[in-house]
Amino acid sequence: MRLYSMPSSGNSYKVRLLLALTGQRAETVDCEYRSEALEQAKSEGRLPYGKVPTLELDDGRTLGESNAILSYLGEGTQFVPQDGFDRAEMLGWMFWEQYNHEPVIAVRAALLTYPERAAQATPQRLAELLDRGHSVLSVMERRLADRDWLAGDTPSLADICLYGYTHSAGTRGGFDMARFPAIGRWLARIEALPGFVGLDAR
Repeated sequence: MRLYSMPSSGNSYKVRLLLALTGQRAETVDCEYRSEALEQAKSEGRLPYGKVPTLELDDGRTLGESNAILSYLGEGTQFVPQDGFDRAEMLGWMFWEQYNHEPVIAVRAALLTYPERAAQATPQRLAELLDRGHSVLSVMERRLADRDWLAGDTPSLADICLYGYTHSAGTRGGFDMARFPAIGRWLARIEALPGFVGLDAR
């Protein structure tokens, strides 16, 4: 397999993290924003949605969207619950991540991190994203207050999915993570999983 991946992106990182946790191997093609590799992958038609991450299978088929890739790679592993309700809850958190979490947590981090986004980082927008982000993180905090994992009794794709941007919400997004001790304990549990790799691992 070949993974077209943006090294600094949480969406790409969660795929690399699942590959590491499950011992699956894929050649990684670094496609940072505006890089020659990204433009080449686009021009060759390798990115079905015109963006990364994209997983190219051995037979040439390509799969885009980070959470769809997680679902494919997670099939048959311990990260997909056997119980139907737990599996549906896992999917619910994954949908929530893309519709509610990522558009706030990841966007504020991007505005503060990437020079090309600096013009959009107005004080008003940053303040709005900060308030919304703390509300989003509060949803996770309530969920994790009396349980170890987001869905079921063991780590699932939901945890890997939401780890992608939550782990750097403080350092890159400027969110006050001291307000969320349950999230802090959850992050530590994920980082203790066998095979765990950080964002910068190559």
